[in-house]
Amino acid sequence: MQFSINAGGRLNGSLRVPGDKSISHRAIMLGSIALGTSRVSGFLEGEDSLSTLAAFRRMGVCIEGPDNGCLVIQGVGMDGLKAPDGPLYLGNSGTSMRLLAGLLSGQVFPVTLTGDASLSSRPMRRVTEPLARMGVQIGTSTQGTAPLHIDRRNRRLTGISYQLPVASAQVKSSLLLAGLYADGETCVSEPAPTRDHTERMLRSFGYQVRRDGSSICLTGGGVLRATDLDIPADISSAAFFLVGATIAEGSDLLLEHVGINPTRDGIINILRLMGADIEVLNARSVGGEPVADLRVRSAKLRGVA
Repeated sequence: MQFSINAGGRLNGSLRVPGDKSISHRAIMLGSIALGTSRVSGFLEGEDSLSTLAAFRRMGVCIEGPDNGCLVIQGVGMDGLKAPDGPLYLGNSGTSMRLLAGLLSGQVFPVTLTGDASLSSRPMRRVTEPLARMGVQIGTSTQGTAPLHIDRRNRRLTGISYQLPVASAQVKSSLLLAGLYADGETCVSEPAPTRDHTERMLRSFGYQVRRDGSSICLTGGGVLRATDLDIPADISSAAFFLVGATIAEGSDLLLEHVGINPTRDGIINILRLMGADIEVLNARSVGGEPVADLRVRSAKLRGVA
């Protein structure tokens, strides 16, 4: 059998790639426990973020959509979630499981989180152990994997100061979400900067979060207030078009509404070091996230070390 590969043509025009997956998860979570109605556009209709959406529907949240990336979330408030009628199945979404482990540690009902075979083989102790220190009873398999059994009944969560042994945005976010329900202050220190979408979105929903050096802190007992969100296009998806337009001679491509969060923009910086012609246009803040249109034109690249 023979395969023929022909050179592709140039990439011209403009497009908006699908919405950011990390931010889509968080929009569902915070919109569901906020007071009021949140309207979301740019939601990524992928399996992982849809697993998060389905979980909150099963806990009594009314969510209209998605319709071309648009959602309407009728928030139930911090204490308005209802016990699901069985385990919450999260497919292959590690983000859903780790972040929900924190958020559901603050609920007064027990809940079990499950996933597919792949998710059920991933380590969970790095998130369950600090959550247990906050006062929740949280169980795993003997291997420290899912299913997770979460039960806070007759216990109060207490804020902690926790040093992440390994930089992880998921573990950091899980502890901050649990901290919303804890007495006192929760501080998470990270050995290296990680994506900060949770902190930014909490502020967009009106919750105070402070950074003190490498630590991110919040105090429990506050209120989230509904807001409208236009989720940025995912820079991870945009990366393929940035590279493609750079190497395809004669290309001139505009990528619209791309998230350029400084914890995620390494692809732009590295391509520029290699000689790529990438122009950042109309830089702005949307829902607390830095966003811009990226114009990329073909260029000759050089190696970098």
